[in-house]
Amino acid sequence: MKKTILRKCLATNQMYPKDTLLRVCKNKAGEIFYDPTDKAPGRGAYILKSKDAIALAKRKHVLDKAFQVKVDESIYDELLKEIN
Repeated sequence: MKKTILRKCLATNQMYPKDTLLRVCKNKAGEIFYDPTDKAPGRGAYILKSKDAIALAKRKHVLDKAFQVKVDESIYDELLKEIN
């Protein structure tokens, strides 16, 4: 029996199965990008695959806080395109 991997959504602050979340990654060079493979090296942050969660994350600037740098708004737009 396989274990379900859980991760916390930064926007909703609740635990969800990893396959229901989008991963945003910050690599050693300081680049922040959407990681569709969930395997890119670097620090990962997760947001639920829903318009409401992404809008909440954008409003609260949760990625700015998670990565401790100013994150470009285009990252949130890219996440929205991914779920549509």
